[in-house]
Amino acid sequence: MSEEELAEFETDVLSGFVLARASAGLVDSTIRNDTNHLELIRDWFGRPRWEMEPADADVYFGKVLRDAKPSTRTGRAGALAVFFQFLELRHKVELHNLTGRVVECPLDEMNRPRASVEPQLRIPPSEAEIEALFAGWREELVT
Repeated sequence: MSEEELAEFETDVLSGFVLARASAGLVDSTIRNDTNHLELIRDWFGRPRWEMEPADADVYFGKVLRDAKPSTRTGRAGALAVFFQFLELRHKVELHNLTGRVVECPLDEMNRPRASVEPQLRIPPSEAEIEALFAGWREELVT
């Protein structure tokens, strides 16, 4: 398979992924977010995503995205994991026949980014703080 044919196949696979997600009922913004994450991974990796191995994911999530927000890391990891589920379900045999590679998600229990474990608590203001807020508004509205 030539480089051009491989690039066309990669585009077709991503198009199929988008169509499958749309037929599953996901909204366009969710699909767009997933494909954006996947494109950013592809740009960094420089090769088809199905060639990624756990060591590549270690570098990407452990170094490249180390300082990114937890939501960015988990979003990107989630998109990659779902994409690999799609590859395994729909293209496993075809990819093996074309490339000789067995499709396997590079994320596993050892390197899968986790959502932040810090609780995001919203502590309501005290009555004194509420009174001070509204007192300030009352004074401001008079003037």
